[in-house]
Amino acid sequence: MTTTVEERWLQFFRWGPYGLLTVAAILAATAADAVSMSRAETTVAAGLAAAVLALQIGWDIHRRHATGRQEPEGEPAAAERPDPTALTDVLGTPGPASIAYFTLRTVLAFALTWLNPFFSVFACIGFFDAAHLLPRRLVRAGLLVTAVIMAGAQSGGLPPTSLVTWVAFGGLFALNACLAVVFSHLGTKEAEKAAERAATITELARTNARLEQALAENAALQAQLLLQAREAGVADERRRLAAEIHDTIAQGLTGIIAQLQVVTLTPDPGVARVHLQRAADLARHSLGEARRSVQNLSPVALEHDTLPEALKKTVATWSERTGITTRFTVTGTEEPLHDELAATLLRIAQEALANAERHSGASRAGVTLSYMGDEITLDVRDDGRGFDPGSVPARTAGGGGFGLDGMRARAERLAGCVTLETAPGEGTAISARVPLVHHE
Repeated sequence: MTTTVEERWLQFFRWGPYGLLTVAAILAATAADAVSMSRAETTVAAGLAAAVLALQIGWDIHRRHATGRQEPEGEPAAAERPDPTALTDVLGTPGPASIAYFTLRTVLAFALTWLNPFFSVFACIGFFDAAHLLPRRLVRAGLLVTAVIMAGAQSGGLPPTSLVTWVAFGGLFALNACLAVVFSHLGTKEAEKAAERAATITELARTNARLEQALAENAALQAQLLLQAREAGVADERRRLAAEIHDTIAQGLTGIIAQLQVVTLTPDPGVARVHLQRAADLARHSLGEARRSVQNLSPVALEHDTLPEALKKTVATWSERTGITTRFTVTGTEEPLHDELAATLLRIAQEALANAERHSGASRAGVTLSYMGDEITLDVRDDGRGFDPGSVPARTAGGGGFGLDGMRARAERLAGCVTLETAPGEGTAISARVPLVHHE
């Protein structure tokens, strides 16, 4: 199982002092005669080494108790490894206990190195953990003391015995102190970067949590919007079918009833046959329109004709059937229209003519289709009795029909509008205006 650099450092801080003390003791024992250690000095050194070992064991016990961690047996599992960006979780937070431990360990290391320079192998541990065991204001002092021990050992032992060794001691101290300060600075910067990375990771975790929450909320909102869109689609389809039924079947049935009433009132068989034929034609036409409405197809009048041609035929048929003199006019340059636009204007014209037939009592009417650049307008006017516009909603609601509201709804679906101009005794004019959308 691979380990990271940070995890190796944690293992070094845990086991390094024991390993360095063991190596230093072996070297010191081997070179005891070379450095002229007496038996008494050897005994003292052994006692000091035992004191260092006891101090290290006591510090480890204190550290585990203070950090609330248990040392695992063997290699820890990946999920149980300490956070490599938080060494203080393993080494403890700098405080009185860590200061006392570092100070006492350094004093013992100094004494050991005084007796035998090879104990400096153990003393160098101060370069590595001073930044973790001491407060920031004491780190440099701890490094300088360690540099003194290392320079004394490297210059031949403490204390220096000649001018040459003093000069060597001074140079080596300066070198060790500079290296210690430089590496301490680099270590501090690395620790700051590690802290920044940890803060960034924490912030990313919070951001991810908020993002997941937002995604969950968006999913719920999307589901709600889909439900609302589905309900709106159902309602819109119901309105469309209702308007189509009103504009086709209802008007056809009205016309059929009118023709049959003439048949029942006329004694002339020829006239009756004409009106019966008209009733049959209206029934077949209404049936076809009903089927096309259910299938959401364009009106049959637009199946083979353009909107002006379809309107011309519709106006002519309506005029012949009602006996109302009606004129159809086209102004502007004719352009091919989108199917939905043509169907909407044709339905509005049919509804306006049906209203004029039922309510106006007019003798003349006019239908004008105007191409006006980026707009197209449809005007239906008559010279009938007119009415008070304020009474339209009540009459519409009472009759159960769509009327003007249906025409406005059709135009608004295409970003258009329908306006009404009327007054009692002054006729009625209905104008539908929609944006001109060309045929696909």
